[in-house]
Amino acid sequence: MAATLCQVMGFLLSLLGVAGIIAATGMDQWATEDLFDNPVTAVYSYSGLWRSCVRQSSGFTECRPYFTILGLPALLQAVRALMIVGIVLGAIGCLIAIFALKCLKMGNMEDNLKATMTLTAGIMFLLAGVCGIAGVSAFANLIVQSFRFTTYADGGFSMFGGANIGGLTGALTPRYTFGPALFVGWIGAAILVIGGIMMCLACRGMTPDRKQRYDGMAYKAASHHTVYKSDIRSRPAYNDSYKAQSVDGRQSNQRFDYV
Repeated sequence: MAATLCQVMGFLLSLLGVAGIIAATGMDQWATEDLFDNPVTAVYSYSGLWRSCVRQSSGFTECRPYFTILGLPALLQAVRALMIVGIVLGAIGCLIAIFALKCLKMGNMEDNLKATMTLTAGIMFLLAGVCGIAGVSAFANLIVQSFRFTTYADGGFSMFGGANIGGLTGALTPRYTFGPALFVGWIGAAILVIGGIMMCLACRGMTPDRKQRYDGMAYKAASHHTVYKSDIRSRPAYNDSYKAQSVDGRQSNQRFDYV
């Protein structure tokens, strides 16, 4: 019962974690403009893994996708790859975990096979969570470096190598800080790691204990190769010497039993 509960809880947490990293990957607010001491308040810019957006004070928002791959930094492409790999591993792990649930009967599937599938799904969830944490942390490090060396007084350098994500150039280069997508990605990846650990722990409870011994009498079944031999011993021959004789010397057919 405990193994089944642990498996179900791990599966639900893993589903929530996969949904978190999927949402974080699709969000645009990975890096948001720092509004502290910002002299320009009419324009607010933010960017994600796939496009950058500019929102005006009137409420109009314009987004521009990254049409090129070669012009983007290698670190941004690595973050994309890590998030995609995490999503793929999490999706495959969810598919395996569905068939490995102990509360669901899938034909004549044995507990040993379900335990193996649960362990496989747990390992995939762990790897997906690690990929998500690594990708989000790498992007956060990129933001920290850009924030440290970018000021409003001088041009500094843009977060994506002077790609003008916010649409601002010259002396008003915006500084970027952590966006909501980073926290969604961190939380989702952490939940995914916890779910993977719970799935791995549930695998141990699902495996039958082979060392368990039962004390009792051992019964040995009769062998099917038992050969029954016929009795070939010689039988004693009866002697007619005990037949009674008559007075005239002839033998009679009368027999007497002597006790």
